[in-house]
Amino acid sequence: MDDVLVAEGLVKSYGGVRALDGVDLRLRGGEVHALVGENGAGKSTLVRIVSGALAADEGEVAVTRGTRIAVVSQELSLFPDLSVRENLFPDRPPRTRLGLLDRPAMDRAARPVLAELGLDVDLGARLGELPLADQQLTEIARALLLDPRLLILDEPTSALPAAAVDRLERVLRTLTGRGIAVLYVTHFLTEVMRFARRVTVLRDGRVALPGARRADVDVPELVTAMLGGRPEPAVRRTRSAVDLPPQVVLSGVCVPGRLADVTFTVLAGEVVGVAGLQGAGHLAALEVVCGRTAVSAGRVDVGGRGRPRSLRDAVRAGLALVPSDRKRYGLMLDRTVWENATAVSWLALGRGGVAPSRAELVRRTADLTERLRLRGGPYDPVARLSGGNQQKVVFAKWLATEPRIVVLDDPTRGVDIGVRAEMHTIIGELASGGAAVLLASTDLAELTEVCDRVLVFVRGRVVGEVRGERLTEHALAVAMQQGVSMG
Repeated sequence: MDDVLVAEGLVKSYGGVRALDGVDLRLRGGEVHALVGENGAGKSTLVRIVSGALAADEGEVAVTRGTRIAVVSQELSLFPDLSVRENLFPDRPPRTRLGLLDRPAMDRAARPVLAELGLDVDLGARLGELPLADQQLTEIARALLLDPRLLILDEPTSALPAAAVDRLERVLRTLTGRGIAVLYVTHFLTEVMRFARRVTVLRDGRVALPGARRADVDVPELVTAMLGGRPEPAVRRTRSAVDLPPQVVLSGVCVPGRLADVTFTVLAGEVVGVAGLQGAGHLAALEVVCGRTAVSAGRVDVGGRGRPRSLRDAVRAGLALVPSDRKRYGLMLDRTVWENATAVSWLALGRGGVAPSRAELVRRTADLTERLRLRGGPYDPVARLSGGNQQKVVFAKWLATEPRIVVLDDPTRGVDIGVRAEMHTIIGELASGGAAVLLASTDLAELTEVCDRVLVFVRGRVVGEVRGERLTEHALAVAMQQGVSMG
């Protein structure tokens, strides 16, 4: 098939950060072309430029004459309270001479497309009542009604069950059979090997693997292209040979649609990582441990007090939670450092007595901020601190509780390399002091640097564990993609 789109030398910068640096991309009709790369590699920027939503600073995008481009994004842009029919024709729907919606004309146009996708639904049904897989296919149908020659699918299976992925594979065969070019953006490398004819890998805004034939690469090679030659950590924290008692126990835990028969234990003095692609279930496991998500089956024990019914219940069992979104869930931005640092231990749990004095709370806060080397005093407003120092305040709040269990969700996201190293030192000190640490991170290097072992989740199950000398970024990424144990 002929080229449908050719992009050459694309450059895009945001402030002083270069998101794309001389990227080329060639898409052919009748092919699925996969686009992969780590978070921040430049995939979203590239998609926005080739779809016409964003202008490049340099470079050119050429499409064949008459080519229509349709985009199906990861976040569905549908209207759940409207009918399927109304969602299929959101702009300029067919109308009668009186200006009313021409439903018969809409149905005549929609039914062949729905049949092609294998989607048998009532066009008058409320969209929000359909299963997620059918909603996803409805969005694809809406895109196809534009009669595109290029269809961009951005993470189309991130929240779909395996059966729906099989269905999508059949849809892709139908589309490419019609000569449509499909740009398939995904984190799932197994889907690349299953669906795509060609694959382009981005790394740090540049092309690391240009349009390779799927038959010429395997998953480990794609992982290497995504990660590059990053050095592995030379030193990893060493644990005592004596295992301490378990602090977190999950056995046969099920959460409908999210977790299936999950079993693992975290010992005192141990740093255990949980890893997976988006929607894999590792974050759902953290929610269970923190009392934020109820289970339908299985046993949960946190701190020897059984399953926590709420976050407050988990905190009373000795748990501390450092969330990924510190501004929404970790801090009171309109309060001072001392008010944030004392919010849980002394004010919520009453560790400072019935009525601790402000002077005492400020003194204890000063001790914590000195330990964390925080640049800011107890009376400084948290909103005025840098991102790294705000994260230190979150740590201070929970360190004050002297936790036995510490749950960390992307604890160093958005901080500089110096603060990151300091946070890792604190995590190691917590574990050395006997705390059980459970860590989720989108940064594979972080997991390999601070964890004793990492549990790998795929589609709601623990499918493997990476530990010891085998705990490297490359081995972990391969395990996440292939669902295999690496040691």
